[in-house]
Amino acid sequence: MSASPSFQNTLSILHQVPEGHVGVYWRGGALLKTITEPGFHLKMPFLTQYEPVQVTLQTDQVTDIPCGTKGGVMINFEKIEVVNRLHKEFVFETLLNYGVHYDKTWIYDKIHHEINQFCSSHSLQQVYIDVFDQIDEKMKDALQVDCTRYAPGIEIISVRVTTKPTIPNTIRRNFEQMEEERTKVLIAIEKQKVAEKEAETMKKMAISEAEKNANVSKILMEQKLLEKDSTRRQEEIENAMYLAREKSLADADFYRVIKEAEANTLKLTPEFLQLKFIEAIANNTKIFFGDKSQSAAKKGSKFQKFLSLFPAIRLILPNLDREHDSYGLKESVLATSLIDALGISRYSPDVLRLINWHKGGAVTSDTIENFALVVVEVSARRRLVCFRILLCCDEVKSEMLLVLTQVLHNM
Repeated sequence: MSASPSFQNTLSILHQVPEGHVGVYWRGGALLKTITEPGFHLKMPFLTQYEPVQVTLQTDQVTDIPCGTKGGVMINFEKIEVVNRLHKEFVFETLLNYGVHYDKTWIYDKIHHEINQFCSSHSLQQVYIDVFDQIDEKMKDALQVDCTRYAPGIEIISVRVTTKPTIPNTIRRNFEQMEEERTKVLIAIEKQKVAEKEAETMKKMAISEAEKNANVSKILMEQKLLEKDSTRRQEEIENAMYLAREKSLADADFYRVIKEAEANTLKLTPEFLQLKFIEAIANNTKIFFGDKSQSAAKKGSKFQKFLSLFPAIRLILPNLDREHDSYGLKESVLATSLIDALGISRYSPDVLRLINWHKGGAVTSDTIENFALVVVEVSARRRLVCFRILLCCDEVKSEMLLVLTQVLHNM
């Protein structure tokens, strides 16, 4: 705020202009164009008066500003601060037109006027709540427009409405209740937003968990599929190896059979068959000559029938054949048949041995009442020949060649 006019320094000759100010002089009540800088200066006593004028930033506080709203409610702004500055080059012109108290005209009085204009065009709800944050900017713009037009040396830096306006208590309580309700609504909205965020977060977590489980299941399934595929390939390789091995063995067996058949085809010549026939004849241990050949042939034929394969097995293992009746042969009948088959003389000790088999031998008692051991003992001494071929050599040869020819033909 500019310094108050004072004439205490009227009698002084030396005076001081403080920093941030300029010296302004009056002589005989007329404003002089002389403006001094900060420091010590001289003037004429009694005739010249001096006043320091601030040219730096200054804050003017306008207090107790009553106004009426659009709805007729009287409110009061306790304090409004206006930050302004008077430019040095406009000091003479401004003081010439508006005096030392230029700020009363363009700041104090102007603030009262603009506040009343603003309140009269807005309701209490707007002034107190809705557009309260816009008051400072609107006041600054209104002040600066008029100062620029009528007092260009005055610059409005900012306007600060520090506190809410004072309103009647009843209305204030209503606003407080409204604010409480609005606060509750805001709290409910915020809670709803928090709940929505929590639900969304849980949903995202559930989706993430499901995706994770799905990915894990997919990986496990792929792993199992790979294991199954590996097992399948291994089995295919083993099957292929088995097939190749079996095929190789089958081919080898087939080749062996073919070669054996070829070898047999080459080997079964008439000369080879005649050789085998001669070797078979040469293996006979007994050859009968003379009149005994017919009786021997009869006995041999009888014994050959007796020793045929199936009946012999039935005699040896009668318990295994349940489908046929037993022969009903006794040891005495078998002994008589064996004596006839071997051609043993009726007066031979072996005949008595076979007939009296249950009495045992004179040498050892192992064969007592054991017909089978007696037969073995007698047969061992007789060098039993089971099969006897009593055909003529030419007849046998012809018969063998006929059989072999039929076999070769069937192959």
